[in-house]
Amino acid sequence: METKELHHYKSLVAKLPLLKKEIAKVIVGQQEAIDEILISLLAGGHCLLEGVPGLAKTLMVKTISEALEMKFKRIQFTPDLMPGDIVGTEILEEDHETGKKFFKFNRGPIFANIVLADEINRTPPKTQAALLEAMQEYKVTYAGTNYDLPKPFLIIATQNPIEQAGTYPLPEAQLDRFLLYIKLGYPSENEELDVLKSTTGTNKPILQTIMTDDDIIDLQKLTRQVHISEELIVKINQIVRSTRPSNTNSTYVKEWCEWGAGPRAGQALVLCSKARAVVNERFSVLPEDIETLAYPILRHRIALNFRAEAEGITTDDVIKDLLKK
Repeated sequence: METKELHHYKSLVAKLPLLKKEIAKVIVGQQEAIDEILISLLAGGHCLLEGVPGLAKTLMVKTISEALEMKFKRIQFTPDLMPGDIVGTEILEEDHETGKKFFKFNRGPIFANIVLADEINRTPPKTQAALLEAMQEYKVTYAGTNYDLPKPFLIIATQNPIEQAGTYPLPEAQLDRFLLYIKLGYPSENEELDVLKSTTGTNKPILQTIMTDDDIIDLQKLTRQVHISEELIVKINQIVRSTRPSNTNSTYVKEWCEWGAGPRAGQALVLCSKARAVVNERFSVLPEDIETLAYPILRHRIALNFRAEAEGITTDDVIKDLLKK
Protein backbone atom coordinates (compact mmCIF):
# COMPACT_ATOMS: atom_id res chain seq x y z
CA MET A 1 0.00 0.00 0.00
CA GLU A 2 1.44 3.37 -1.01
CA THR A 3 2.12 6.06 1.62
CA LYS A 4 -0.46 8.45 0.13
CA GLU A 5 -3.14 5.71 0.03
CA LEU A 6 -2.30 4.63 3.58
CA HIS A 7 -2.63 8.22 4.83
CA HIS A 8 -6.03 8.49 3.11
CA TYR A 9 -7.28 5.28 4.72
CA LYS A 10 -5.99 6.32 8.16
CA SER A 11 -7.84 9.66 7.90
CA LEU A 12 -11.07 7.79 7.03
CA VAL A 13 -10.67 5.30 9.89
CA ALA A 14 -10.09 8.23 12.28
CA LYS A 15 -13.57 9.51 11.35
CA LEU A 16 -15.30 6.35 12.63
CA PRO A 17 -15.23 7.37 16.36
CA LEU A 18 -16.67 10.77 15.32
CA LEU A 19 -19.41 8.93 13.40
CA LYS A 20 -20.34 6.88 16.48
CA LYS A 21 -20.33 10.03 18.60
CA GLU A 22 -22.68 11.75 16.15
CA ILE A 23 -25.08 8.78 16.15
CA ALA A 24 -25.02 8.79 19.99
CA LYS A 25 -26.55 12.31 19.92
CA VAL A 26 -29.84 10.66 18.90
CA ILE A 27 -29.53 6.97 19.83
CA VAL A 28 -28.97 6.19 23.52
CA GLY A 29 -27.06 2.93 24.05
CA GLN A 30 -27.43 0.06 21.54
CA GLN A 31 -23.72 0.45 20.74
CA GLU A 32 -23.30 -3.21 19.82
CA ALA A 33 -26.15 -3.05 17.28
CA ILE A 34 -24.79 0.20 15.77
CA ASP A 35 -21.33 -1.37 15.44
CA GLU A 36 -22.82 -4.44 13.75
CA ILE A 37 -24.76 -2.31 11.23
CA LEU A 38 -21.52 -0.42 10.40
CA ILE A 39 -19.69 -3.76 10.10
CA SER A 40 -22.34 -5.00 7.68
CA LEU A 41 -21.99 -1.80 5.64
CA LEU A 42 -18.18 -2.05 5.45
CA ALA A 43 -18.31 -5.77 4.61
CA GLY A 44 -20.77 -5.05 1.77
CA GLY A 45 -23.60 -7.21 3.12
CA HIS A 46 -27.10 -6.81 4.49
CA CYS A 47 -28.52 -7.39 7.95
CA LEU A 48 -31.64 -8.63 9.67
CA LEU A 49 -32.65 -6.67 12.78
CA GLU A 50 -34.92 -8.24 15.37
CA GLY A 51 -36.42 -6.51 18.40
CA VAL A 52 -39.69 -5.74 20.11
CA PRO A 53 -41.54 -2.54 19.09
CA GLY A 54 -40.26 0.76 20.50
CA LEU A 55 -36.51 0.05 20.52
CA ALA A 56 -35.84 2.82 17.95
CA LYS A 57 -34.91 0.47 15.08
CA THR A 58 -36.18 2.89 12.40
CA LEU A 59 -34.64 5.93 14.13
CA MET A 60 -31.31 4.12 14.47
CA VAL A 61 -31.10 3.31 10.74
CA LYS A 62 -32.27 6.79 9.72
CA THR A 63 -29.71 8.44 12.04
CA ILE A 64 -26.86 6.35 10.59
CA SER A 65 -27.87 7.31 7.04
CA GLU A 66 -28.00 11.03 7.97
CA ALA A 67 -24.55 10.95 9.57
CA LEU A 68 -23.24 9.25 6.41
CA GLU A 69 -24.98 11.56 3.92
CA MET A 70 -26.71 8.63 2.29
CA LYS A 71 -30.11 8.40 0.62
CA PHE A 72 -32.50 6.61 3.00
CA LYS A 73 -35.82 4.93 2.21
CA ARG A 74 -38.19 3.02 4.44
CA ILE A 75 -40.59 0.39 3.08
CA GLN A 76 -43.39 -0.78 5.36
CA PHE A 77 -44.04 -4.40 4.41
CA THR A 78 -47.72 -5.41 4.41
CA PRO A 79 -49.61 -8.50 3.16
CA ASP A 80 -50.78 -6.62 0.02
CA LEU A 81 -47.35 -5.20 -0.94
CA MET A 82 -46.36 -6.16 -4.50
CA PRO A 83 -42.85 -6.47 -6.05
CA GLY A 84 -43.56 -3.37 -8.20
CA ASP A 85 -44.09 -1.34 -5.02
CA ILE A 86 -40.43 -2.06 -4.14
CA VAL A 87 -38.49 -2.13 -7.41
CA GLY A 88 -40.66 0.30 -9.39
CA THR A 89 -42.90 0.09 -12.46
CA GLU A 90 -43.30 1.48 -15.96
CA ILE A 91 -45.63 4.42 -16.52
CA LEU A 92 -46.99 5.75 -19.80
CA GLU A 93 -45.76 9.26 -20.63
CA GLU A 94 -46.27 11.60 -23.55
CA ASP A 95 -43.65 13.71 -25.32
CA HIS A 96 -45.25 17.19 -25.40
CA GLU A 97 -43.31 18.22 -28.52
CA THR A 98 -44.04 15.21 -30.75
CA GLY A 99 -47.17 13.87 -29.06
CA LYS A 100 -45.67 10.37 -29.03
CA LYS A 101 -46.33 8.14 -26.05
CA PHE A 102 -43.67 5.98 -24.44
CA PHE A 103 -43.11 3.88 -21.34
CA LYS A 104 -40.76 5.25 -18.69
CA PHE A 105 -39.42 3.22 -15.76
CA ASN A 106 -40.38 4.87 -12.47
CA ARG A 107 -37.82 3.77 -9.87
CA GLY A 108 -39.11 2.35 -6.60
CA PRO A 109 -37.85 2.93 -3.05
CA ILE A 110 -35.22 0.18 -3.44
CA PHE A 111 -33.09 2.78 -5.30
CA ALA A 112 -31.47 4.22 -2.20
CA ASN A 113 -28.19 3.70 -0.35
CA ILE A 114 -29.81 2.45 2.86
CA VAL A 115 -33.20 0.73 2.64
CA LEU A 116 -35.15 -0.20 5.77
CA ALA A 117 -37.43 -3.15 5.01
CA ASP A 118 -39.75 -2.87 7.99
CA GLU A 119 -41.39 -6.12 9.17
CA ILE A 120 -40.22 -8.20 6.21
CA ASN A 121 -42.08 -11.25 7.53
CA ARG A 122 -45.46 -9.53 7.02
CA THR A 123 -45.33 -9.71 3.21
CA PRO A 124 -45.85 -12.80 0.99
CA PRO A 125 -42.89 -14.79 -0.46
CA LYS A 126 -43.25 -13.23 -3.96
CA THR A 127 -42.48 -9.75 -2.61
CA GLN A 128 -39.78 -11.05 -0.24
CA ALA A 129 -38.09 -12.72 -3.24
CA ALA A 130 -38.06 -9.42 -5.20
CA LEU A 131 -36.22 -7.74 -2.33
CA LEU A 132 -33.78 -10.62 -1.89
CA GLU A 133 -32.99 -10.67 -5.61
CA ALA A 134 -32.03 -6.98 -5.46
CA MET A 135 -29.90 -7.73 -2.37
CA GLN A 136 -27.99 -10.45 -4.16
CA GLU A 137 -27.62 -8.96 -7.63
CA TYR A 138 -27.26 -5.24 -6.72
CA LYS A 139 -29.50 -4.48 -9.69
CA VAL A 140 -33.15 -4.54 -10.70
CA THR A 141 -34.38 -6.13 -13.93
CA TYR A 142 -37.61 -4.77 -15.40
CA ALA A 143 -38.98 -5.57 -18.87
CA GLY A 144 -35.63 -7.02 -19.88
CA THR A 145 -33.63 -3.93 -18.88
CA ASN A 146 -31.10 -3.89 -16.01
CA TYR A 147 -31.03 -0.93 -13.64
CA ASP A 148 -28.01 -0.74 -11.32
CA LEU A 149 -28.67 0.06 -7.67
CA PRO A 150 -26.68 2.91 -6.06
CA LYS A 151 -23.44 2.20 -4.23
CA PRO A 152 -22.93 1.68 -1.37
CA PHE A 153 -26.14 -0.33 -0.93
CA LEU A 154 -27.39 -1.72 2.38
CA ILE A 155 -30.70 -3.37 3.18
CA ILE A 156 -31.70 -3.61 6.83
CA ALA A 157 -34.74 -5.83 7.27
CA THR A 158 -36.59 -5.87 10.59
CA GLN A 159 -38.64 -8.59 12.23
CA ASN A 160 -41.00 -8.41 15.17
CA PRO A 161 -40.34 -11.49 17.36
CA ILE A 162 -43.67 -11.27 19.18
CA GLU A 163 -46.47 -11.60 16.64
CA GLN A 164 -46.56 -14.75 14.51
CA ALA A 165 -50.17 -14.62 13.26
CA GLY A 166 -50.46 -13.45 9.65
CA THR A 167 -46.72 -13.56 9.02
CA TYR A 168 -44.60 -15.26 6.36
CA PRO A 169 -41.32 -16.39 8.00
CA LEU A 170 -38.28 -16.20 5.72
CA PRO A 171 -37.10 -19.64 4.52
CA GLU A 172 -33.66 -20.73 5.77
CA ALA A 173 -32.12 -20.39 2.29
CA GLN A 174 -33.23 -16.73 2.18
CA LEU A 175 -32.13 -16.06 5.76
CA ASP A 176 -28.66 -17.20 4.70
CA ARG A 177 -28.50 -14.22 2.31
CA PHE A 178 -28.31 -11.87 5.29
CA LEU A 179 -24.77 -11.27 6.44
CA LEU A 180 -25.71 -10.57 10.07
CA TYR A 181 -28.72 -11.36 12.25
CA ILE A 182 -28.74 -8.62 14.89
CA LYS A 183 -30.86 -8.94 18.03
CA LEU A 184 -31.83 -5.77 19.90
CA GLY A 185 -32.35 -6.04 23.63
CA TYR A 186 -34.05 -3.71 26.09
CA PRO A 187 -31.94 -0.74 27.27
CA SER A 188 -30.40 -0.68 30.75
CA GLU A 189 -32.12 1.30 33.52
CA ASN A 190 -29.79 4.30 33.12
CA GLU A 191 -30.07 4.24 29.31
CA GLU A 192 -33.85 4.15 29.50
CA LEU A 193 -33.78 7.07 31.93
CA ASP A 194 -31.65 9.03 29.44
CA VAL A 195 -34.16 8.22 26.68
CA LEU A 196 -37.02 9.60 28.79
CA LYS A 197 -35.10 12.81 29.51
CA SER A 198 -33.79 13.44 25.99
CA THR A 199 -36.89 12.62 23.92
CA THR A 200 -39.68 14.35 25.82
CA GLY A 201 -38.43 17.94 25.75
CA THR A 202 -37.93 20.61 23.10
CA ASN A 203 -34.27 19.94 22.30
CA LYS A 204 -33.74 18.34 18.92
CA PRO A 205 -30.13 17.34 18.15
CA ILE A 206 -28.70 18.57 14.85
CA LEU A 207 -26.64 15.91 13.10
CA GLN A 208 -23.50 16.70 11.16
CA THR A 209 -22.43 14.68 8.13
CA ILE A 210 -19.24 12.84 9.06
CA MET A 211 -18.72 10.73 5.93
CA THR A 212 -19.93 10.56 2.34
CA ASP A 213 -20.91 7.53 0.28
CA ASP A 214 -17.50 7.70 -1.48
CA ASP A 215 -15.79 7.44 1.93
CA ILE A 216 -17.75 4.27 2.69
CA ILE A 217 -16.80 2.76 -0.70
CA ASP A 218 -13.12 3.45 0.12
CA LEU A 219 -13.54 1.85 3.57
CA GLN A 220 -15.12 -1.20 1.91
CA LYS A 221 -11.97 -1.50 -0.23
CA LEU A 222 -9.82 -1.14 2.91
CA THR A 223 -11.80 -3.86 4.70
CA ARG A 224 -10.78 -6.40 2.06
CA GLN A 225 -7.10 -5.49 2.62
CA VAL A 226 -7.12 -5.95 6.42
CA HIS A 227 -4.68 -8.66 7.56
CA ILE A 228 -5.95 -11.94 8.98
CA SER A 229 -3.51 -14.70 9.96
CA GLU A 230 -3.66 -18.22 8.57
CA GLU A 231 -4.22 -19.48 12.12
CA LEU A 232 -7.39 -17.40 12.52
CA ILE A 233 -8.76 -18.49 9.13
CA VAL A 234 -8.26 -22.12 10.24
CA LYS A 235 -10.07 -21.29 13.50
CA ILE A 236 -13.03 -19.79 11.56
CA ASN A 237 -13.19 -22.86 9.34
CA GLN A 238 -13.23 -25.16 12.39
CA ILE A 239 -15.99 -23.14 14.10
CA VAL A 240 -18.23 -23.23 11.00
CA ARG A 241 -17.63 -26.95 10.32
CA SER A 242 -18.30 -27.83 13.97
CA THR A 243 -21.89 -26.51 13.62
CA ARG A 244 -22.73 -29.48 11.34
CA PRO A 245 -24.01 -32.58 13.16
CA SER A 246 -22.45 -34.91 10.53
CA ASN A 247 -18.84 -33.82 11.17
CA THR A 248 -18.61 -32.37 14.67
CA ASN A 249 -17.12 -33.52 17.96
CA SER A 250 -19.61 -31.43 19.92
CA THR A 251 -22.22 -33.52 21.72
CA TYR A 252 -24.23 -30.30 22.09
CA VAL A 253 -24.51 -29.91 18.30
CA LYS A 254 -25.26 -33.63 17.76
CA GLU A 255 -28.00 -33.54 20.38
CA TRP A 256 -29.76 -30.27 19.51
CA CYS A 257 -29.02 -29.38 15.85
CA GLU A 258 -30.80 -30.50 12.68
CA TRP A 259 -28.18 -29.02 10.34
CA GLY A 260 -25.39 -26.47 10.49
CA ALA A 261 -23.92 -23.48 8.66
CA GLY A 262 -22.67 -23.61 5.06
CA PRO A 263 -19.47 -22.16 3.53
CA ARG A 264 -21.10 -18.70 3.21
CA ALA A 265 -20.93 -18.45 7.01
CA GLY A 266 -17.14 -18.82 6.93
CA GLN A 267 -16.83 -16.14 4.24
CA ALA A 268 -19.07 -13.84 6.31
CA LEU A 269 -17.04 -14.44 9.48
CA VAL A 270 -13.74 -13.58 7.74
CA LEU A 271 -15.12 -10.43 6.06
CA CYS A 272 -17.00 -9.17 9.12
CA SER A 273 -13.98 -9.78 11.39
CA LYS A 274 -11.96 -7.58 9.02
CA ALA A 275 -14.72 -4.95 9.10
CA ARG A 276 -14.84 -5.04 12.92
CA ALA A 277 -11.10 -4.45 12.99
CA VAL A 278 -11.59 -1.32 10.84
CA VAL A 279 -14.50 -0.09 13.02
CA ASN A 280 -12.18 -0.46 16.03
CA GLU A 281 -9.36 1.40 14.19
CA ARG A 282 -7.18 -1.65 13.61
CA PHE A 283 -5.59 -3.08 10.45
CA SER A 284 -5.47 -6.71 11.57
CA VAL A 285 -8.01 -9.22 12.91
CA LEU A 286 -7.91 -10.40 16.54
CA PRO A 287 -9.51 -13.57 18.02
CA GLU A 288 -12.04 -11.34 19.87
CA ASP A 289 -13.42 -10.16 16.50
CA ILE A 290 -14.27 -13.75 15.56
CA GLU A 291 -15.74 -14.63 18.96
CA THR A 292 -17.94 -11.52 19.07
CA LEU A 293 -19.26 -11.90 15.52
CA ALA A 294 -19.85 -15.67 15.67
CA TYR A 295 -23.28 -14.97 17.23
CA PRO A 296 -24.83 -12.58 14.64
CA ILE A 297 -23.28 -14.58 11.78
CA LEU A 298 -24.21 -18.12 12.86
CA ARG A 299 -27.49 -17.70 14.78
CA HIS A 300 -29.64 -17.72 11.61
CA ARG A 301 -27.54 -20.36 9.85
CA ILE A 302 -28.04 -23.16 12.39
CA ALA A 303 -31.31 -25.15 12.48
CA LEU A 304 -32.33 -26.64 15.82
CA ASN A 305 -34.35 -29.84 16.08
CA PHE A 306 -37.76 -30.11 17.69
CA ARG A 307 -36.34 -31.32 21.02
CA ALA A 308 -34.15 -28.22 21.31
CA GLU A 309 -37.12 -25.91 20.74
CA ALA A 310 -39.18 -27.86 23.27
CA GLU A 311 -36.38 -27.56 25.85
CA GLY A 312 -35.88 -23.83 25.19
CA ILE A 313 -32.39 -24.26 23.71
CA THR A 314 -31.42 -21.38 21.36
CA THR A 315 -28.84 -21.14 18.59
CA ASP A 316 -26.91 -18.70 20.80
CA ASP A 317 -26.57 -21.50 23.40
CA VAL A 318 -25.09 -23.77 20.74
CA ILE A 319 -22.63 -21.08 19.57
CA LYS A 320 -21.59 -20.36 23.16
CA ASP A 321 -20.82 -24.04 23.70
CA LEU A 322 -18.81 -24.25 20.46
CA LEU A 323 -16.72 -21.19 21.35
CA LYS A 324 -15.90 -22.69 24.78
CA LYS A 325 -14.39 -25.69 23.05
